[in-house]
Amino acid sequence: MIKRAKGVTISQVADAAGVARSSVSRAFTRPDMLLPETVERIMKVAEALGYVPNYTARALSTGRHGNIGLIVPDIANPFFPPLIQAAQLEADRSDFCIFLGNTEENPKQEDKLVGRFAGQVEGLVLASSRLSDERIRAHAGQMPLILINRDIDGIPRVLIDSGSGVRQAVEHLAKLGHRKIVYISGPSNSWSNKQRRTAIRSAAAGFEVTVETVPAVTASYNSGRTAVGAILATGATAAVAFDDLTAQGVLAGLAEKNVSVPGAFSLVGCDDVLGAVTYPALTSVSNRSTEAGRVAVSLLLEMMQSRAVRDVRYVLETHLVVRQSTGHS
Repeated sequence: MIKRAKGVTISQVADAAGVARSSVSRAFTRPDMLLPETVERIMKVAEALGYVPNYTARALSTGRHGNIGLIVPDIANPFFPPLIQAAQLEADRSDFCIFLGNTEENPKQEDKLVGRFAGQVEGLVLASSRLSDERIRAHAGQMPLILINRDIDGIPRVLIDSGSGVRQAVEHLAKLGHRKIVYISGPSNSWSNKQRRTAIRSAAAGFEVTVETVPAVTASYNSGRTAVGAILATGATAAVAFDDLTAQGVLAGLAEKNVSVPGAFSLVGCDDVLGAVTYPALTSVSNRSTEAGRVAVSLLLEMMQSRAVRDVRYVLETHLVVRQSTGHS
């Protein structure tokens, strides 16, 4: 029977488990460096003694905090929770915690959060960053940094290529007979917004479809709903929205004006986070946010371990998921 005591030290755990102090440290920080049975023995002894690693002391002595930062522009947007969860699970596999920051689409708040996190984390993931390239490069010069959905040469990044799915959406709408469509745009400083707008224009030219852009300003239900008047004023018979949240608002606005979907109007969303639960079910471009979160953290941990920056550009392809809001070609 091991006696439980307050203020248990790493040396006491090592003695009780019959291992070196360095082995106890590795069991908590780098278990992959030890045999699984050794890790299990150390953990059982540590639990029985009531030992809790002092991460603050470890950070002071080693410069390692065991934390990484993840900053997103809008935590309420359904696109981000799966990404955050996947990032946390990947970090946890290496015994890292995630500090989460939410910027409310505000670049100044994002810059402030990066500065606040700097002394407490060993690396950073910026998802859909709204900062300028210059500010991102400045931060990347100070600590290991990975980007999600932001394409800057020289900085490792994970990109969800919605362009492939958006091109399929335009082809789908063209086959249904639509000759004029609207792109309901998202935040002006969003890389994904620029990518989607370019892909729609490019694809539309190939299918002899006219495109007009209606700004939704922010990616939100209310923005989509209030944009409906401007959308219908264009004379278009179909639209592609920046994301599902905006598209959900458009659906509500069309219903309020008694415009039937897909009878009189077809609608496509992006990111496929609400497609199966809207009425009618929303045709949308597939979502790779879970993989993006996992891959970004994996790249960051690899970068922190090697202390080398590789110009990694990891691209995740997308496709169109056809549901009831467009009908079938």
